[in-house]
Amino acid sequence: MRHPIVAVMTQSLASRITRHPIPFAADRAAEALALLPDLAPELRPLMTGAAGCSPYLQSLLQKETGWIAAALDDPEATFSAIMATLPEVAPDAIGPALRQAKRRVALVIALCDLAGVWPLEQVTGRLTDFADLSVRLAMRAALAPEIRRGRLPGMSDEDLDTLGGWVAFAMGKMGAHELNYSSDIDLICLFDEARYSHDDFLDARATLIKATRRMAATLNDATGEGYVFRTDLRLRPDPAVTPVCLAMESAERYYESLGRTWERAAWIKARAAAGDTAAGDRFLATLRPFVWRKHLDFAAIQDAHDMRLRIREHKGLGGVLALPGHNMKLGRGGIREIEFFTQTRQLIAGGRDPDLRVRGTVAGLGLLAAKGWVPAGVADTLTRHYRAHREVEHRLQMVADAQTHLLPGSADGMARIAAFCGQSLPEFERDVRARLEEVHALTEGFFAGTATTPVRQPLPSDTQFDPDITARWQSYPALRSARGTAIFAQLKPAILARLAKAARPQEAFLAFDGFLLGLPAGVQVFALFAANPTLIDLLVDIVSTAPALSAHLARNAQVLDAVIGGSFFAPWPGMAALQAELSARLAQETDYEKVLDAARRWAKEWHFRIGVHHLRGLIAADEAGRQYADLAEAAVAGIAPRVLAEFAAKHGAPPGRGAVVLGLGSLGARRLNAFSDLDLIAIYDAAGVEVSTGPRPLPARQYYARLTQAMVTAVTAPMAEGRLYAVDMRLRPSGTKGPVATSLVSFRDYQLTEAWTWEHLALTRARVVAGPVALSADVEALRQEVLTRPQDRARVLADVADMRARIAAAKSPDGPWDAKIGPGRMQDIEVLAQTGTLLAGSAERSTRDGLIAGVACGMLTDAQAAHLADTHALCWQVQSVARLLTDRPLDPAVIGEGGCRMLLRETGAATLDALTLRLATKTAAAAAMIDGILGSKA
Repeated sequence: MRHPIVAVMTQSLASRITRHPIPFAADRAAEALALLPDLAPELRPLMTGAAGCSPYLQSLLQKETGWIAAALDDPEATFSAIMATLPEVAPDAIGPALRQAKRRVALVIALCDLAGVWPLEQVTGRLTDFADLSVRLAMRAALAPEIRRGRLPGMSDEDLDTLGGWVAFAMGKMGAHELNYSSDIDLICLFDEARYSHDDFLDARATLIKATRRMAATLNDATGEGYVFRTDLRLRPDPAVTPVCLAMESAERYYESLGRTWERAAWIKARAAAGDTAAGDRFLATLRPFVWRKHLDFAAIQDAHDMRLRIREHKGLGGVLALPGHNMKLGRGGIREIEFFTQTRQLIAGGRDPDLRVRGTVAGLGLLAAKGWVPAGVADTLTRHYRAHREVEHRLQMVADAQTHLLPGSADGMARIAAFCGQSLPEFERDVRARLEEVHALTEGFFAGTATTPVRQPLPSDTQFDPDITARWQSYPALRSARGTAIFAQLKPAILARLAKAARPQEAFLAFDGFLLGLPAGVQVFALFAANPTLIDLLVDIVSTAPALSAHLARNAQVLDAVIGGSFFAPWPGMAALQAELSARLAQETDYEKVLDAARRWAKEWHFRIGVHHLRGLIAADEAGRQYADLAEAAVAGIAPRVLAEFAAKHGAPPGRGAVVLGLGSLGARRLNAFSDLDLIAIYDAAGVEVSTGPRPLPARQYYARLTQAMVTAVTAPMAEGRLYAVDMRLRPSGTKGPVATSLVSFRDYQLTEAWTWEHLALTRARVVAGPVALSADVEALRQEVLTRPQDRARVLADVADMRARIAAAKSPDGPWDAKIGPGRMQDIEVLAQTGTLLAGSAERSTRDGLIAGVACGMLTDAQAAHLADTHALCWQVQSVARLLTDRPLDPAVIGEGGCRMLLRETGAATLDALTLRLATKTAAAAAMIDGILGSKA
């Protein structure tokens, strides 16, 4: 995104001057006044300062004496007139016209800059606007003759607007609308090979290579009229062996297979500046995965650091800061330091946050601060110093129109630049040195802090932990590369030191070993820890407390991205915010499989967040259950429209009113645990429409059955990012024998005439989680209609007693810590609560509300309901902790001391023995109560 040039009211430059240079050479200043004897008094200090400091500007004044005075009456209008007139010039005369325009643009921009009338962003923006126009006109002039001679196959004059698929990408400062005063322009020229047949490809390629060379010569060659822009085409892929214009497909293959970090950084600022910009924009979209990685890319910090060191070594820019001869761009504390700092942070986070994908340095710093990636004070300081550095750079270049960034090596030269900046030499040197040193201090720590020199100090862990285990780490996938080993060597002391402080160090050490073994190859995770040492505490906390969460983290280490994303420990955002965020995330993808993977990545990040918050005691079991349910509902609701769109593209829009997804069980009751699957059924209303309309129409029943299958597949299919959730559809009418999607009419008839008592119990917790609003309301109205009908109390109690006996016969508890299965435990109490809901004619979904309904209908006493609610809450606390810590039956000996501490914290018990007794006592009493109400058939 380019920086906007702010419009101002028409005023002369003279009325807006806020500063001016101090004349360095008095004789040149006097010559300037002699050239312009009628110059307004307000302009004289500006002109004498400009000419007295810059031989180049004096030469421009000499050439444009008859033009400049009127031009300054309204510099904005003058610039616009130049830009408007150039496209009218004949192609064969464009070279001289561009050179004259460049002189005038350079003079007007310099004077507005020196006078403080145009701030930096307007100066660089107008320089870039002129460069864009120059490239566009030079390209058109180079290609038009070739098209008219029939040398570009299949193209005619009508194709001149798009230049036959030829496009020039502005790179670097031109791409970011940040050209400096005497800047080279970096271009990459590509063409859209899809515009040409296979047989015409080579001829088209040869013609466009020739045109690219001619375009560059038009801009670059110095004549008696000067030059337009020094043009550099070497940023293209592998420039030593490739032609100056490449096919887009070839460039794409290069970046996918061989692209390096510096090239990724270069394409941050890239912009389709001239030619077939629509094709250019499409190419930029294909490069998005190359430039913007889907995970936080902290490995880019080390790459950028290495690049900085290579530049310093190559240019001899290391050592103590000395102002004479200092490179304001590449030297210590210079412009490139700020650009690297900004671009690297953008590379780290821009894959996850599209807002950060801006081209300008100042804009990038502002957004990084707003998003929490850079402290606001640091961003403000770097922005201020960046602008000041760029102004000094412009003064250096204005002296002789040279592409230089070096402060002069002589005292006279330094005095000239100080005067050009309107300062005395001591004042100038003091300010520049202070800015350079502050920039260096702010940026060097960011890069150097990630250096990967192995730590060789003795470690207490050398004797505390098993050396055979640490020795085998080198064979693990994540440590097979030299770079992975180097970064881990830096991290290892801190990790082992923290493991040594765990309540059970050996247990934590072995858990960490399991985590390390599970990591895939690559350095990304280690780079992430190196850049964010506080994550090590979280890692040790997880591996020493929650083996299941640790295993999940090893398989999905990218979820740590979310921890440093700025809002990981913020309050829960709620359902609406989750759905909005997922919708925005999915809107970035067009490929269906990428949509499904994006949904999985998003859900894993939030799932991990809930687990960490629960693990660290930031939320309790009840809140964790609600958050897991919110997440599941948002995921299903967010992915459903994309599934429908993909299906409808083949088979047409849904016939009738569409379909809803009904969540049952724990999802319907809004209480899931860390490993819950989803009980779902689909209900549709064809509203009398028999067949869909589309490329491959389907009968309504078949349409919705296959749509439901597509939805289930979208949720359950194992993909690159795993699966979203496991889904159970056995609660649909007629169970596994019934259709996967049920019409609203059939569902109503079934529930009112055929459904068994257990199916009505399941309906007590049903809730629409996705689908059209009107149909959702009708399904909910039907649910309430079914549940509020009078019931035969004796029959319902008998059916429930029979169902309870069947459950007891089919499932037995997995030991004394099984909080879900068994008499008086979670499932037993939930079935009784659902019975109370049904008998009371209530439509409430929670277990507590069901027990209250049981009191209202006379099934329970107040005391019984209170005891059952307390017992269910205790069982849920144990179950919630168990499912977070392990996917096996809960065993305190297995979950370790950290897990046991969590279990005691969650339940409020003092010791495990006290908790064991409390759980057994309360569930036994609950079982006796339920036996008394239903009768025991076990």
